[in-house]
Amino acid sequence: MPVRIPRPWERNAPEATPEGVWRERRALLRAMGYGLGAAALAPRGGAAQETADPASPAARNPRYSLDRPLTEEDVAARFNIFDELAGAKDEVWRAAEGFPTDPWKIHVGGQVRRQRTLDASELGRLFGQEERLYRHRCVETWAMAVPWTGFPLARLVELAEPLAKARFVRFVSAALPEQMPGWYATRRVFPYYEALSIEEATNELAFVATGIYGHPLPPQHGAPLRLVVPWKYGFKSAKSIAGIAFTTERPPTFWSDLSPDRYDFLANVDPTAVEPWPQSHETMLGTDERRETLPFNGYGEMVASLYR
Repeated sequence: MPVRIPRPWERNAPEATPEGVWRERRALLRAMGYGLGAAALAPRGGAAQETADPASPAARNPRYSLDRPLTEEDVAARFNIFDELAGAKDEVWRAAEGFPTDPWKIHVGGQVRRQRTLDASELGRLFGQEERLYRHRCVETWAMAVPWTGFPLARLVELAEPLAKARFVRFVSAALPEQMPGWYATRRVFPYYEALSIEEATNELAFVATGIYGHPLPPQHGAPLRLVVPWKYGFKSAKSIAGIAFTTERPPTFWSDLSPDRYDFLANVDPTAVEPWPQSHETMLGTDERRETLPFNGYGEMVASLYR
């Protein structure tokens, strides 16, 4: 009978592996020769990659560093917003157990040279993998610092071959009510949907995550792949993406449709905002450290020019 080794967040908190330990373990794997191929698939403009396998350690891109410690994995994995799975943040990881993520197809359509269906498991191998350390800021004013593994969204946009008239990219999350216990639990109508402008989607910060903390993305974080848009509030980072459409007109977005006065399309982190809550400060998960909120979540140098 096979033995299942629990993930860190499934253990009691004192048993969770400290960040320094799993960093050392990953360094050892690299030294032993695991994941040292696929240099030819390294993303343009990024660090050279040591692996194209989403399950293996990926080289960290030093361009994307942090001004704070990483959030402990067990904390980040047990506090999630994924309403299709569960409404209570501390119950999502339990509700996500057994959520099917392989095989996983992603349909790409709209204003593109040709429609196509992509295999999620092949994208990491096609584009290569890198690790980036990003700040993550929720509109509910909590924050965390995360080591994501994945590839630049710009590479996926390029692969889709959008027509010149395409101005926006729409993302639609999975529609699997049979596997999503929270699907009918509220008056909200799923699937979830979000969108970016083409300029935002091709900005160097926009990222497609396939992994976290050195292993493949678990369901509560949006497996098998999700958006990471670190200068915006977290609700812009659609999880478990199943469809991508390129459009000429600005598409609707989930929270803006529900409450347009409180959630705008851009959703850039803004310390001066007062809706839906005052945003001047944020609280770090796991430590309760209170920090002043930074414009664009601290990424203004890379993205502010998009909005002038």
